[in-house]
Amino acid sequence: MIQAIFFDFNGVIIDDERIHLKAYREILLAEDIALTDEDYFASLGMDDAAFVRAAYARAARPLTDEVMHAVIKREHELHREFITNELPVPSGVVTFIKAAARRYELGIVSMAERGEIDHVLGLAGLAKLFDVIVSAGPGLKHKPAPDCYQSALELLNERRRVARELPLLADECLVIEDAPPGISAARAAGMRTIGVTNTVSDNQLRDARAEVVTPNLSDWTPDAVHHLFD
Repeated sequence: MIQAIFFDFNGVIIDDERIHLKAYREILLAEDIALTDEDYFASLGMDDAAFVRAAYARAARPLTDEVMHAVIKREHELHREFITNELPVPSGVVTFIKAAARRYELGIVSMAERGEIDHVLGLAGLAKLFDVIVSAGPGLKHKPAPDCYQSALELLNERRRVARELPLLADECLVIEDAPPGISAARAAGMRTIGVTNTVSDNQLRDARAEVVTPNLSDWTPDAVHHLFD
């Protein structure tokens, strides 16, 4: 029986993968580094540091930590500019999250930086609905490694221990992802999976072994989760 739902962030809660592509393309072009669609989508699941290192490696360009942090900072600033006037968080996603929070424990598991996650959750009015948030950090392997989902379960079970509740098992957790590396990470952690086709095709998500594939979350309800996964 599903007891907790873990959401990926970019591409699931906020439909912004192409906004990040646009921002990184502009920033990297100023550094004389090309970024194709293929390059970007092949890097899904990476944190910002791994993404920038990969871009510079493809261009055979040296990269210092100072330059890397400057590129990431500018991309975050540009991304915030792009979403200021129109936040790409669909109303149906907000409705589903609010309904799910009344029935399940919720978490976010993302390779985005925590400040970027908190910024969007605040704008969308969702900041208080998540019990745990796992974001990019030192020593945490990016997707498709299962580390981030294992960490989320550990954090959730620590909360449950403090509340004197029994710990959850991995297969009592449902993961909602938009990209194959995320589906692979969740499967490797032993969790159930839904793939959302905001970013890649349904075939790519099925090839990654998503149990259910859906075009969006707008038509989903907690009852639908219960009937499909319990």
